[in-house]
Amino acid sequence: MRKLTVIATALGSFVFTAAGCGSDESSSDAATTPKTATVRQERPPAAASKAKTTTIKVRQTSYGRILVDGRGRALYLFTREARSKARCYGACADAWPVFYARGKVRAGTGASQSLVGTTRRRDGRKQATYAGHPLYYYDYVTDRKPGQVTCQNVVEYGGTWLVVAPTRAAIR
Repeated sequence: MRKLTVIATALGSFVFTAAGCGSDESSSDAATTPKTATVRQERPPAAASKAKTTTIKVRQTSYGRILVDGRGRALYLFTREARSKARCYGACADAWPVFYARGKVRAGTGASQSLVGTTRRRDGRKQATYAGHPLYYYDYVTDRKPGQVTCQNVVEYGGTWLVVAPTRAAIR
């Protein structure tokens, strides 16, 4: 009976955390509060971490044309960050994993090479930026399909999370 209770509690925490933002339908007034339960997010396959280049490209979604990584996953900016200084660490970075720069960062289809760059995080690792804004994913559990946007215009961790247009504007 105790084992069943532990499993039910863990499953309830997972459902609460994974359901934080909802579906990939557009919603301009979606808002959540910071998560109280932390679930360790699954990371991209090892092959992705050995890449010699990091690509930022553009993909058409229900929010229009947005920035995505080389595999088509949506990239977000955090309005609490003033230009290239990252402020998302700890629980924030667990929910909104950093888009790390591995090797040279390049602009793919639809993105502008002059807007692509990097910033150094506290641990010394490089984070990819676009127009000076550090880029993030939403968690690897609910926002993992190419072009999927499940957490747009959400107020969380002291700022708003928004997908980015190739013109560098945050999409509201």
